[in-house]
Amino acid sequence: MPDASIITIGEPICLQATDPARNIARRYTILVQRDFFGAITVDYSWGRIGSMGQCRRVAFTDTGQAEEFARKLLVRRDSARKRIGVPYRTC
Repeated sequence: MPDASIITIGEPICLQATDPARNIARRYTILVQRDFFGAITVDYSWGRIGSMGQCRRVAFTDTGQAEEFARKLLVRRDSARKRIGVPYRTC
């Protein structure tokens, strides 16, 4: 699991949780970037590896708020071992 301090604008964070014995194959991607209008957006997507999955985009006016939101997403992914029994690892 990456440290939350590595959140960089424009660089995606890709995570995967796999356990073939239990048929677990999950992916999670977070991307913090600036849009055409100057807002900072956090795009995050999740789903089964190999499927289209789902995605959400949240816009912020302040870089600090966007980074804090992305950190909270990473903290939630870090608790995967307790919730699903498999930790997320970087791709």
